[in-house]
Parts: sequence; structure tokens; C-alpha cells
Amino acid sequence: MNVARNHEPLAGGPNAESSASSGPTVLRMGLGAELRRRRELAGITREVAGDAIRASTAKISRLELGRVSFKERDVADLLTLYKVTDEAERAEFLDLVRKANAPGWWHRYADLLPNWFETYLGLEQAAAVIRTYELQFIPGLLQTREYARAVTQLACTRAEEIERRVELRMRRQDLLSAPDGPTLWAVIDEAALRRSIGGTELAREQLTHLLEVNEQPNVSLQIAPLSYGGHPAAGGPFTLLRFAQPDLPDIVYLEQLTSALYLDKRADVEHYALVMDRLVAQVEPPARTAELLDKIRKEL
Repeated sequence: MNVARNHEPLAGGPNAESSASSGPTVLRMGLGAELRRRRELAGITREVAGDAIRASTAKISRLELGRVSFKERDVADLLTLYKVTDEAERAEFLDLVRKANAPGWWHRYADLLPNWFETYLGLEQAAAVIRTYELQFIPGLLQTREYARAVTQLACTRAEEIERRVELRMRRQDLLSAPDGPTLWAVIDEAALRRSIGGTELAREQLTHLLEVNEQPNVSLQIAPLSYGGHPAAGGPFTLLRFAQPDLPDIVYLEQLTSALYLDKRADVEHYALVMDRLVAQVEPPARTAELLDKIRKEL
């Protein structure tokens, strides 16, 4: 959603106009961060805040991280507890609650998506910078339709569901060509480039697509050659998400078979950022990517 605001942003909080253009996920994160700030200013613990809205301490933590939707009544009760009494300011909070609860474009695919991946889609759409390392597959944002279909068929057999999942993946890729789209910096292991998924011709088409997308000004690709042996990211694939809003923390996304981890503690994020920095410094530089992609394509 892109909802214009008619008044100033919350003091110390997010710029809601730019957040709204990024979608409800960032609005929830910004609203949660502002509620945390107000709670801390009032000297209130999470336990006391939880009691005020008949919720656990864990729920207060999830609300303040923007991981769950907000109820207007809960936010109103918390504002009262935090001694936020100005009616205009309270109305602004509640207006943001309504906007933050609006469904994202991916809501139409909700029947296909586990909650943990819906969260990622919202973060991906809102990110200003996406840094990712992929070991087994081409990153989803860079897959061709046929490659995406072949990957989807590895775990799904129903034709209609396969096509909807492919459509979802293609819809995700729209953000790379959006005027305010993120910068994507991807490191792809050579094994993923050479792995035959769907046949040789499909693999060549996917490599051709990577050569084309590598020309986009907001996309930077690097290849981790098999000849390099071990490297700092040997533990597995991961994604680092950074947001334009300065009060929103970077997030590390680690996908598992049936769930995902979202790390936002400073020590964890700094560790993965260091691993990524070391990785991009050790593998082939972006200037050689086109040459290497073309070489692999000819060898298939």
C-alpha cells in the first residue's frame, strides 16, 4: 500500500510515508519499535505491559519486533499504560495499526505459504539491501520461470499448485525492477550453477538470464568457484536484509526444511555480516561474473 499521511511522523518513530510504500511489514516493525521506546521511557517492564493487555511477555516481545499483527484495543491499552494521552498522537498510532494490519500482495497465496515464509516475503519487499549466499539453487529472485517450475516440482506434484507457486516466485521478482527496488548482492556457489535441474537446455537458459540480470544497476552477482574449496560461508546459505529506516535493525534469515530463523541481535547480525564480507572478498570479483557464467554455459 502507498498511503499518504497528512501530518508529521511519530516523534522518534518511523517515517510512515516511506514505510507505507514498503508495505505493512515495515509499518509493523516501526510501530513496534516506537511502542518499545514509549514503554522504556515510561519505565514499564514487558511483564507489566503483558498483564495490561492479557498477554505473555513473549507476545509483547513479538509485538515490539513487528512479528505479529496489532489489535487496536491492545495498542490503546498500552498507550494508556505508557501515559500517552494526547488524542491526536493516540489517533496517529491507531491509524498506523490499521495500515500495518493491511494484507500484503502475497495474501492471495496464503494457502500455499507457512507463516514463517509470509514473514520473509514482507521483509524482502521492504528491504533496501539484500545480501544472499546460495549453495544449492539459484536464488529465488533470479530464477527463470522454467527453472522455478523445475525446482518446485522437486517437492510438489499437483499441477495447479505448482503453477501458483511459480507465479508467486515471479511476482516476488517485480521488486528488482521497481523504481525504489532494493540492491541485490548475491554470491552463488558454482555447484548451483552446474547442477542439472530440468535438463541442460533449461540450465543454459537460466545462465543466460543471470548474464542479463547481472547488467541491472541494482544487481551484483559473484560466483564461488568449486576450485576454491572451503570458504567462510561453508555452514550453509543465508540472507542478510537491511532496511532504509534507521530505527529498523538488520535481519539474518536462515531457512530450514519446515521453518526459518530470523536473527536480529546485534552480535548475530555482525557475525553473519563479517562472514559475508569475508566471502565476497575471497571469491571471484563481480567484474569476472559475466566471463565465468559464459564459460559455465558453454561447458554444459
